[in-house]
Amino acid sequence: MIYIGVTGWGDHDSLYPPAIKSRDKLAEYSAHFPVVEVDASFYAIQPIRNASKWVSETPENFKFVVKAYQGMTGHQRGDIPFATKAEMFTAFRDSLAPYMEAGKFAMALFQFPPWFDCKRENVEYLRYCKEQMGDIRVALEFRHQSWFAPSFRERTLEFMKKEGWIHSIVDEPQAGEGSIPTVPVVTDEEVTLIRMHGRNVHGWNKPNDTNWREVRYLYKYNKEELVEWTMRIQELAKHTKDIIVLFNNNSGGDAADNAKEFQSLLGINYEGLNAKQLDLF
Repeated sequence: MIYIGVTGWGDHDSLYPPAIKSRDKLAEYSAHFPVVEVDASFYAIQPIRNASKWVSETPENFKFVVKAYQGMTGHQRGDIPFATKAEMFTAFRDSLAPYMEAGKFAMALFQFPPWFDCKRENVEYLRYCKEQMGDIRVALEFRHQSWFAPSFRERTLEFMKKEGWIHSIVDEPQAGEGSIPTVPVVTDEEVTLIRMHGRNVHGWNKPNDTNWREVRYLYKYNKEELVEWTMRIQELAKHTKDIIVLFNNNSGGDAADNAKEFQSLLGINYEGLNAKQLDLF
């Protein structure tokens, strides 16, 4: 099955009635899409009560991709509120229980920063992460080009297969060593993740801008670019049971519209979603 959705559910105004409250957005979101990425978990490991609430608001077949906490991926290197790494990983694993108990857990996404390059100590850290996560499904996304340099590309993919990492395939600008190419290769026969970051090459590497996150993901895919991905999806589907596609080009409000257009191009009509709210005025 192909699951199409977006990252987060708070910033997609085209999906919601004008007067909707923030607390009601996930229920309405899940009237449109069967999957979402939980990005709040990147900034703080979420309390069990939050995950339990989100699980209760979504339909039976809904899926959550939960982004790994930034302290686990090296984005946050100071002021981590845990005494040890093991304690941090335990807290994150525990936070996944409501999704797993409800059968709504798709995977945890480990997205590493641009300075996490291909070297021995980082390979060992990936092994540590996988060991800490045990049998929990985990996806791996790089942001440093070295992992897919010609000399490492095949070894990186083989490592992911051997260690049990789901490949998070990306569409993103080609903007130097802090970006990676699209590598449409499956590493897990059960599920593959695709994340659509947009192609804003001029906004990708602006870490000193106060609004760099908004600039980076300011992009709207055109029809030709989406058609290109429908062909990739059809090929990937020969090698993996499920594919999850998440649009992350949120800054201009384009992610949800692009996700809808992509769903239409693939001829997908989802069943079993929540009922939509009626906006009468």
